[in-house]
Amino acid sequence: MADPSHITYTENLQKFLRLPQGGKIIAEYIWVDSEGGVRSKSRTLDAKETDYTPAELPMWNFDGSSTGQAPGENSDIYLQPVAVFPDPFRGTPNLLVLAECLNNDGTPNKYNHRHECAKLMEAHADHKPWFGLEQEYTLLDLNDRPYGWPKNGYPAPQGPYYCGVGAGKVVMRDIVEAHYKCCLYAGVKISGTNAEVMPAQWEYQVGPCEGIEMGDHLWLSRFLLHRVAEEFGAKVSFDPKPIPGDWNGAGLHSNFSTKEMREEGGMKHIEAAIKKLESRHAEHIAVYGEGNEKRLTGRHETGSIDTFSYGVANRGASIRIPRECAAKGYGYFEDRRPASNADPYQITGIIMETCFGAVSE
Repeated sequence: MADPSHITYTENLQKFLRLPQGGKIIAEYIWVDSEGGVRSKSRTLDAKETDYTPAELPMWNFDGSSTGQAPGENSDIYLQPVAVFPDPFRGTPNLLVLAECLNNDGTPNKYNHRHECAKLMEAHADHKPWFGLEQEYTLLDLNDRPYGWPKNGYPAPQGPYYCGVGAGKVVMRDIVEAHYKCCLYAGVKISGTNAEVMPAQWEYQVGPCEGIEMGDHLWLSRFLLHRVAEEFGAKVSFDPKPIPGDWNGAGLHSNFSTKEMREEGGMKHIEAAIKKLESRHAEHIAVYGEGNEKRLTGRHETGSIDTFSYGVANRGASIRIPRECAAKGYGYFEDRRPASNADPYQITGIIMETCFGAVSE
């Protein structure tokens, strides 16, 4: 919980945040850095009667040598706006601007995974790909200890925590609720949230989103979560196994379907896609998150990192076909392999590439 002095500070700040802005707006430019974290900086723009589109927003830049994205002797990295959201922290008419990182010659920065993903989504747009990502995370104090854990040792074994209600079962619900409201205000397609199987571990779901929108909304939701936790003096960990012990690792499960899979007879398209995924298991694991070997052990409702498997309603498989979809004969499947720290652009991009083919330059 936040200490009382921090709460008083936040309340005092509100009177300043409500001041008029003199015909100006604040745009918070957000980007992904070299370590899969989020960064942001603010700039002032003229207010306008209609909403800004990404194309109407100016490009900007930052010092890439300070974020691990460029050398010091050639450090300028450009920010190309790609998506715009209302700002839940400063309120209307202020904006959150998600941006791609470009080198000074206009090429995508090596840590810009959105660029290739967007090309794949555009090339295969006729398939109407829908994604839903289930983001798990852990809330830590400033000493990197999960909230609610004993100072020495571990909590009781998992059991009462999943979707738990009540003191001793869940902690830091205030952060979860605040994040949920911020996502809704910003227009992020958040579809739900729940407590997970380890104390201080939570999950929220984003989607369904079509194409590149999935990565945009997931990254914006991560930014919002970090900012909300910052207000409470807490840290967010997307590490698949942030603390040792016999606990479930955190994942970023990917639900996927195309228009063919969602129609009558779609199961044959689902099964064909799964066969293609099996043939490129190693390539997927390579981009499904750092430290994933700590999580994909074949235990705790995971498959083995070295083996591809699939099954109906099997949470211990690499790919799960929901029982309802198997009964109807159409729907979607869930890729349970991605770790919680994986890049959603890489996840959705490689699924499209495997199912429908690469895109040539």
